[in-house]
Amino acid sequence: MSTFSDSALPFLLDEAPHAAPIPDKQPSYIKDHRQRLRARFMAGGAAAMPDYELLELVLFRAIPRRDVKPLARALMDRFGDFNRVISASEARLRDLSGVGDAVVIELKIVEAAAQRMARARVMQQHVVSSWDALIDYCHTAMAHRETECFRVLYLDRKNVLIADEEQAKGTVDHVPVYPREVAKRALELNASALILVHNHPSGDPTPSQADIDMTHQIAAACDALGLTLHDHLIIGKSTELSFRADGFI
Repeated sequence: MSTFSDSALPFLLDEAPHAAPIPDKQPSYIKDHRQRLRARFMAGGAAAMPDYELLELVLFRAIPRRDVKPLARALMDRFGDFNRVISASEARLRDLSGVGDAVVIELKIVEAAAQRMARARVMQQHVVSSWDALIDYCHTAMAHRETECFRVLYLDRKNVLIADEEQAKGTVDHVPVYPREVAKRALELNASALILVHNHPSGDPTPSQADIDMTHQIAAACDALGLTLHDHLIIGKSTELSFRADGFI
């Protein structure tokens, strides 16, 4: 029978600042609560748990001997849901009392794992047949970013995704993009087509005039080199906009 252990890695320590000395063993009520929560997760999976309890499970590793429920609820109150907690920036996480290195590390590991899994479902896949998975990946990777970032998905002649590269990062409402560099990188990868993706931290995926102008510049560079620009996706908080579907290209 599998058993759960609360022994943490050496660098993962309890994170309450100025707390009393940490006891060698958990109080029984904390141990029992953790066992019940883990048993419920194993029996019913994530669907059986609200966001704050799933967050508690993540925090167990970071804070092995304290009750993490108050911190889980505080994180939920601050950021709104599990996804936003996991994807919150390190600086914003550290603004909350009780969040230190160990908590940040655990949350960022979960975020990286989620992005890696979503990415695996689209890499080396035919884009048309895996479009929904591609949209899911873009939302996982970008929807909750607090600043704009711009990435390019490069495709081969069969529209199979061969590379996913973040080209630039910017501010809350601007990201610098260089059309010639985008086209040049496509040639280096021997790509035949590409999809542009960037996020709007405001949550509204409506394109700005600068977004439209930049897209047309990249489309012109692609035309000159015999490349196909399939689409430009703008990722909002809960929805996305397709330049192709909405008639912008």
